[in-house]
Amino acid sequence: MGKKGGKKHLKRKPAPKFWPIHRKEFVWVVRPKPGPHPTSRCMPLALIVRDILGFAKTRKEAKTIISQGKIEVNGKLQLEELFPTGLMDVISIPEMKKTYRILPSEKGLFLHSIGPEEALFKLCRIENKTVIKGGHMQLNLHDGRNIQVQVEDPQKPEKDVYQTLDVLKTSVPSQEITAHLKLGKDMHAIIIGGKNVGKYGKIVTVEKRSGQKRRGSLVTIEDENGNRFQTTLNFIFATGDTRPWISLPEDN
Repeated sequence: MGKKGGKKHLKRKPAPKFWPIHRKEFVWVVRPKPGPHPTSRCMPLALIVRDILGFAKTRKEAKTIISQGKIEVNGKLQLEELFPTGLMDVISIPEMKKTYRILPSEKGLFLHSIGPEEALFKLCRIENKTVIKGGHMQLNLHDGRNIQVQVEDPQKPEKDVYQTLDVLKTSVPSQEITAHLKLGKDMHAIIIGGKNVGKYGKIVTVEKRSGQKRRGSLVTIEDENGNRFQTTLNFIFATGDTRPWISLPEDN
């Protein structure tokens, strides 16, 4: 009889390179469970508590801390040690009054410390959208969630203001849409993939090429120092209009 289900174990050597673990000291490492983010772009909660924040020395200690309800993810208590956390997730530790947002860096993902006001919302990118019963829209977000949007008149295309790769500002933990950011020129954005991952600034140009998909459009970003970086539209995550809505690391 063949094996059923996915793997429940993961060796350290093939683990994502941005995980802060010793590759040859031990053989195994915690494997995140299936969830909102794929294994290649996430960090299990136990890894964050033990290896990044240093609150535990072993997985057993990290599991105890998490199971006691001391860690919140996006405003909700998370008791699963293998829960996958990824881009833009908000991780809070109420007892220590510390909050972090997961942001991209040149090495992958890292925890960026934020204030209490910023911990009340999360940015989500629209990866796809579908029409549901009644002509209303269902927005598929980058973290695996779906949000239904009521359209006043589905027969009029101008009523549908949401496009793929736009960014929604959602409240935490109610997950209600509080603002909508359309991706385009002069918007602030951060690069989430490619060789310039982690760089951020203002979008200067968006070059659309005939016969090419929109996600493949070439985008140029300029930071505060005048440095310019190029990537594709698929690797762009909008962060604000006149100014970024979230705090970003000073070392760009």
